[in-house]
Amino acid sequence: MHDCPSHAPHLVFPLAGPNMLRQIPGMAVTLPIKRMSREDKLRAMEALWVDLSQDDSDFDSPDWHATALQEAEHLVRSGKAKFSDWQAAKRRLRRKAQRVA
Repeated sequence: MHDCPSHAPHLVFPLAGPNMLRQIPGMAVTLPIKRMSREDKLRAMEALWVDLSQDDSDFDSPDWHATALQEAEHLVRSGKAKFSDWQAAKRRLRRKAQRVA
């Protein structure tokens, strides 16, 4: 562990270049998102995902989640919706975003 007090457990992950991001549990961390490279943003997302997925037994899905899944399942079974592969979904979302912008 780097130069943090030994009594403070923390997570460290490298950012592109010589920078490191430290997280000491209980401390708020503000990331300079606008100044971060795409690689750094992806690393931050990965670190968040790893942390969030460590122990999902403590997490209860919100009530709306079950309803949304049931509605999606009903739409697929009735033929009103279908699954898309990720590449097709990204293209469709980009087209929609361009129309809104």
